[in-house]
Amino acid sequence: MSSLNLDDFTDLIERPDGGVRRDAEARRERQIVPPGSLGRLDDLGEWLAAAQSAVPVRPIERPRVVLFAGDHGIAELGVSARPAGTATELVREVLAGGRPVSVLARRLGVPVRVVDMALDSDPEALPEDVVRHRVRRSSGRIDVEDALTLEEAEAAFRAGVAVADEEADSGTDLVVLGDVSVGGTTAAGVLVAALCGTDASVVTGRGGEAIDDLAWMRKCAAIRDSLRRARPVLGDQLQLLATVGGADLAAITGFLLQSAVRKLPVVLDGVVVAACALVGQRVAFRAPDWWLAAHSTGEPGQAKALDRMALEPVLDHGVTVGEGAGGLLALPLVQAAAALAAELPEKPAAVEEIAEEPEKEEKEGEE
Repeated sequence: MSSLNLDDFTDLIERPDGGVRRDAEARRERQIVPPGSLGRLDDLGEWLAAAQSAVPVRPIERPRVVLFAGDHGIAELGVSARPAGTATELVREVLAGGRPVSVLARRLGVPVRVVDMALDSDPEALPEDVVRHRVRRSSGRIDVEDALTLEEAEAAFRAGVAVADEEADSGTDLVVLGDVSVGGTTAAGVLVAALCGTDASVVTGRGGEAIDDLAWMRKCAAIRDSLRRARPVLGDQLQLLATVGGADLAAITGFLLQSAVRKLPVVLDGVVVAACALVGQRVAFRAPDWWLAAHSTGEPGQAKALDRMALEPVLDHGVTVGEGAGGLLALPLVQAAAALAAELPEKPAAVEEIAEEPEKEEKEGEE
């Protein structure tokens, strides 16, 4: 029996400030460029203002990429383009600066944090600050066994909460959230199919490194078999993560929910994070208001999850590599939206009107 009560998040998570958002919209109407002429940037600026509870919106000065890493036993079935148990190699490449997310982060000046939750390697193979939250070595093969014990799922979830608190306490003002995994998109497909009530074929995609038709059929069958194990535990989100998720997915879910508690906006990257966000929405219905979908990956499971949460991706460039790369591509747009919302001058008439209001009130007071 878990000591973690996920229902607490429903009470702890508030929506971003609606009054501030209306103030941001009013300010936008007074600016010299007509409302709507900046397209989606208007909406992004207003979303950020509400999340910050600040008008004018503050610039994004301390963004950070956070990647949760893990291997999945389901990869043994040949559902991924990479061999099972090789996510550690990807993590090493991220840390060495050789992955797309590393290049983009370096160019944008954004630090990258990798958190190992269930890599299939010795902990000594990676730096201490990467492995200190690890729950276990790889996650179980979810078509025939649970990914985690309930105790491990709770530990992973709490690790995600702790990482969110560490980021909020350190002054991070926006997180690009991603995963580094082998087999993770299969677990994500199971979660999305289970929570949306769809068949395996509806959510089965090709993954970050595209798989061939035979691997796709194996993946579809693995999701179908795992769905049979997921459906009986749909009412308990922690048990669902333990049954067909994984340590990295449980940690991402905890991170997302605690970030919403701490009023820390999060940019979502990829199908794995989208699936965890869908679990988070089941826990606390206000939480998605703190999240921004970075881009469309073409994965049907991601599209299904984002549609269920009413989150519209900012970009659609066909980027499937994962690991936070697509999230980083969206970051300059969010920063541009904040700059335009804060720095565009207001129309002279609007400025005069605001200046005249206090004078008018003074005269009425004298009378």
